[in-house]
Amino acid sequence: MTPNDLIHQTAEIIASSRHVVALTGAGMSVESGIPPFRGKGGLWEKFDPMEVAHIQSFMRNPERVWRLLISEMKDILTEARPNPAHYGLARLESLGKLKTVITQNVDGLHQLAGSRDVIEFHGNFAWLWCLDCGDRARTVDIDVNPGRLPPRCGCGGIYRPDCVFFGESIPMQALDRSQMAASSCDLMLVIGTSAVVQPAAFMPLIARQSGAVVIEINPEPTPLTGTTSKLLVQGKAGSAVQQITDEVERIMAARRQP
Repeated sequence: MTPNDLIHQTAEIIASSRHVVALTGAGMSVESGIPPFRGKGGLWEKFDPMEVAHIQSFMRNPERVWRLLISEMKDILTEARPNPAHYGLARLESLGKLKTVITQNVDGLHQLAGSRDVIEFHGNFAWLWCLDCGDRARTVDIDVNPGRLPPRCGCGGIYRPDCVFFGESIPMQALDRSQMAASSCDLMLVIGTSAVVQPAAFMPLIARQSGAVVIEINPEPTPLTGTTSKLLVQGKAGSAVQQITDEVERIMAARRQP
């Protein structure tokens, strides 16, 4: 099957679906300038995640974690903008097909692109909260001065990102809503994720076991390929999602014609 055949078949399935859910990972935002955590060029090639992204490491030495990881991520994430993949999913929502996005990303780009129902599986870097008083603040409003790390709340407590560190549990509300979305959809799009990080990687299995079709949009095959997923559209998320969405719009317009 040619790439164009895969794009068309995926668009046909989306156009015929009533309840589409997307599961997105780091590959969704690479074209926005945000490096992935895993794989070639990922942040874990530069840092040991157990040293800079584990909650015990943060609590033991928050200054070090802020200096090595978080301050760098702050600059990247606050400057990043949605790419065609984010806008494509927002278009599918406006067409009445996509109901929910479950994202493993912490960049908030789905919301910036216009998606309204986004479940943030690992939290969102756009917000910080104080370990002492619980006060929340927008990350862009906090002055991250390299000479005064970690940044502190007015009460004197240390700010931490509103993200899930290694060693922490997924927020129960996000997990419950994700499982509900996965079990109620008739199509799940798995985009830009290696499908190896649990429990997010279990969502396509829930969808498939509940009778949904699973389609991957990824540069490389994953553990889902050939088993859980019906199709693999191989390529970068931005161009693939844009082509698929264009084709969905064309198919739906043709179906409306008398």
